[in-house]
Amino acid sequence: MSDNTPVESLATDAPAKKQTMTDEERLELAAKLDRELDEFIAGLEKRRYTDGWPEDKWQEEMDKHPFFMKKAPEPGDELHPLYEGMQKLKYDPEENTAEELAQSYKEDGTFYMKHKKFRMAIYGYSEGLKQKCNNDLLNAQLYNNRSAANYFLRNYRSSLNDAIKALELKPDYIKAKLRAAQCCLELERYDECIRYCEELLVLDPINGTVTDIVVEASNRKLLKNRNSRRRQALEKKKDDKLKALLTELSKRSITFCEANSVDDLEEKDLIPLLPPLEDHMVSISEEDGSLEWPLAFCYPEYEIMDFQQKVSENATIFDCLVALFEDFKLGHPGQYKADTVNVYHDNKKFGGTHKLDVDKTIKDILNEKNFAVQQGTLVFYVLVKDSDEEREFLKLERKPFEKYAPVF
Repeated sequence: MSDNTPVESLATDAPAKKQTMTDEERLELAAKLDRELDEFIAGLEKRRYTDGWPEDKWQEEMDKHPFFMKKAPEPGDELHPLYEGMQKLKYDPEENTAEELAQSYKEDGTFYMKHKKFRMAIYGYSEGLKQKCNNDLLNAQLYNNRSAANYFLRNYRSSLNDAIKALELKPDYIKAKLRAAQCCLELERYDECIRYCEELLVLDPINGTVTDIVVEASNRKLLKNRNSRRRQALEKKKDDKLKALLTELSKRSITFCEANSVDDLEEKDLIPLLPPLEDHMVSISEEDGSLEWPLAFCYPEYEIMDFQQKVSENATIFDCLVALFEDFKLGHPGQYKADTVNVYHDNKKFGGTHKLDVDKTIKDILNEKNFAVQQGTLVFYVLVKDSDEEREFLKLERKPFEKYAPVF
């Protein structure tokens, strides 16, 4: 710069000195700003904020948010957008390898196992297996874990199948072998159970759990075999009794509604269907070898039935009536007596109602052509002699008689 430059020119280039505001000016400026702010606020559109959560649903919305939820969503639940995005990131096959996906599903299954959600755990492990990754160890773990979930649900067969698949991938898998032994124990496959335990004891000779399973399987096997022998003996005894009964029946000329001859009869044809008699099939007396029959007596006048569960074929119908009417009370004391009633039989095979001779034995009556045994039961109709009910009973045409017939 030249020394001849005027001093004034230098002064014009310097910044102007800031002036100090008075108190009155400050108050006036503040008032102006307040007015402008009020005008701005007044000019805004007045509307209610609707994008927030309602007061009565904020907890529900919080539970859906992945950062605050207390449990994982169940299948079919509506997902929070953020959770859905995280799922896509975790399970997207384009972003993950098959092994990574299988590992993710395994972690899901383990999470549900810890919370005893065994069905959800099975779903997780199954999804992991669907990835068909090339990691045999990971697949073995998925099978073994699914086996555990099925075991806790008592799906023992499915549990055993998964344990076997795990062992195919990892033959020395102790957990899978132990689970297979437990399943075999529950499925009563005791020999397989003991075999798995013996293989485990080779790897771990002092494993108390395995030893207990061996003892339990051995005891159950002995009990099962004993019960099986006992059951076979009972079945043989039952078969022998049935054969002896059929032999005795064949010695008599008895007509059965269910078969043309005794040779065509089966055990089910001889079992009474009337509840009071169903446990009292015709049998051979241990005392004298005679047959003992279940009897049903129908009273059309009152539409009720009476039963005698074991009556010797050597007894007469009159004997049965005496036993029935000894304490018989139907509203007309003394009306029903052994010598004041008639007894009829309604033949279901050939039709027709027939009056029976009460002085004949049951064995003799069974040999009559007009009598037919229905479902192993001897059915009789009892009416007071010369009563209106008897006349009505005899007047009806039956094909065979239906109105008073017991329902079998």
